[in-house]
Amino acid sequence: MIKTIMNEEEMKRVLMRIAYEILEHNKGVKNLVLIGIHTGGAYLAERLKNIISHTEAQTPLLGTLDINLYRDDWTRLTYQPVLKKTNIPFSVNEKNIILVDDVIFTGRTIRAAMDAIMDFGRPQKIEVAVLIDRNHRELPIMTNYVGLYVPTAKEERIDVFLSEKDGKDEVILSRE
Repeated sequence: MIKTIMNEEEMKRVLMRIAYEILEHNKGVKNLVLIGIHTGGAYLAERLKNIISHTEAQTPLLGTLDINLYRDDWTRLTYQPVLKKTNIPFSVNEKNIILVDDVIFTGRTIRAAMDAIMDFGRPQKIEVAVLIDRNHRELPIMTNYVGLYVPTAKEERIDVFLSEKDGKDEVILSRE
């Protein structure tokens, strides 16, 4: 079974809504930082930054984060994880950080991202923005900004395709 749960136009609208919710909740861009988790979250953070910069007079700071070495399961996945570049060229101290990812499932990726951020300093707060929340948390991690809640069975899979890496924008639900 394969089902499209979000197309290109729906993704644009969802990201616009998330951007406005972030601005409303944070009362603008002051002290706001978007940090995208590689790979999908990095592209989505860039899109959110662009939407926000067209709305506000300021542009939020943008960073990218590779959490592979912070994962609690990386040795189970591979003994030589593929590392991507972490790029946080600013202080995170006293900043309002929005961690951006494509899908949240167990919460372990977000936990790893928070651990990594804390190695860079002490933010004012950390919030989470995701395109898809499929539930099934194994850790007490919550989302602050969600594009779409998709209740799934554990054996189901969510695939997010982004034009920057896949040539199309689409979210697919399938059975493994």
